[in-house]
Amino acid sequence: MNKKSLFLITSIAAVGITGAVYTTHTLTSTSHNVHSVTEVANTEVKQITVYRTPTCGCCGGWIEHMKQAGFQVTDIKTTELDKIKQQYNLPAGLESCHTTIADGYVIEGHIPVADVKRLLTEKPDIAGIAVPGMPLGTPGMEAGDIKEPFQVLAFNQKGEIQVFQEYKF
Repeated sequence: MNKKSLFLITSIAAVGITGAVYTTHTLTSTSHNVHSVTEVANTEVKQITVYRTPTCGCCGGWIEHMKQAGFQVTDIKTTELDKIKQQYNLPAGLESCHTTIADGYVIEGHIPVADVKRLLTEKPDIAGIAVPGMPLGTPGMEAGDIKEPFQVLAFNQKGEIQVFQEYKF
C-alpha cells in the first residue's frame, strides 16, 4: 500500500518598491516543510514556442489560453511532431497533441496556465511537465460542463515521473 502525504500550499503576494511582485509559497507535508520566495517582474513577458500539427484545433485553443494569460507564443506547425518529442526526450506515455518549449523546459499537452507559470517561476530541477492525452475540460479541450480528472506530471532527464499537480472534479 502506498503511503500518501498531505500537502498544504499557501501563497502570499506583495508588490515591492520596484514594482516587482514577490510571492511566498509554503509547502507543508506530513514529512517536511519547504518555504521559498520568488521575485517576478510584473512587466516580464514569457516567450513560449509551441509545436503542433497543422490541423489540430484544440492546440489552437490552448495557445489562446496562454496568450490571454500574457504569454507571447511562437506557433510552429509541423508534420514531424514525433521528432520534436524525441529531440526533447519526452518519456513514453506522456505524449499529447502539442509540445511547447519555454525557458528550456518541455511543456507537453493541455496544461493549465497556472501550472506553466508555477514551473517558470519556481524553476525546479526537472526536464518538464506533461498532461498525457487530451483530457476533457483542460484548456483547449473544453466540452461544456464535462471535466475529466487529470494530473500534471513532472519528469526529469532520466525519465522519472512524479505528480506536479492534480485536478479532481
